[in-house]
Amino acid sequence: MALFRLGPSSENATFVRGDGVYLRPPEMRDFEAWAGLRERSRSFLTPWEPTWPGDDLTRTAFRRRLRRNEQEIANDEAYPFLIFNTKDVLLGGLTLGQVKRGVAQSATLGYWMGAPHAGKGFMGRAVRAVVGFSFATLRLHRIEAACLPHNEASIRLLEHVGFTREGYARAYLRINGSWQDHLLFALLESDLLLPPRQPPLP
Repeated sequence: MALFRLGPSSENATFVRGDGVYLRPPEMRDFEAWAGLRERSRSFLTPWEPTWPGDDLTRTAFRRRLRRNEQEIANDEAYPFLIFNTKDVLLGGLTLGQVKRGVAQSATLGYWMGAPHAGKGFMGRAVRAVVGFSFATLRLHRIEAACLPHNEASIRLLEHVGFTREGYARAYLRINGSWQDHLLFALLESDLLLPPRQPPLP
């Protein structure tokens, strides 16, 4: 029902600024930087991602990706972003996908960081920025994320940003060619109103 469909407050509000980073949807002018960074990061990313199609890094496949992205944004189904630093260097990517409206008002968060830029705090800043965008602009209620149980960096990132571990899903996603279990996390808009969680006492 249209009554329950709370969409973004502005259809063109897809530029997101964060602390030392900014995010925007991919454009054709990004192809060379995107393909180059993905290729240099292939071995770094392979354990954490679905198997790449054979033509994944081609200009034709990138153009198809852009058309799909544009349709997803227009339909309020997903919001794909590239992440840049303040010097306009491409760092990685982030997607708010599987947007559900009606009584759910939720989306799923996915992200990747180029190997040269990993471990420097950029993804945490990007996720924080997108969290603000999700709740303020897209008017979501809940953001979900999943990661492999042995992906300690991703677990630390999600917990540091404020996500709560909610469950364990068996054979949840097909990653690197095989069905793999995942930890399930979520962040609610109301969680941002709570005081920061203190680490446990030793």
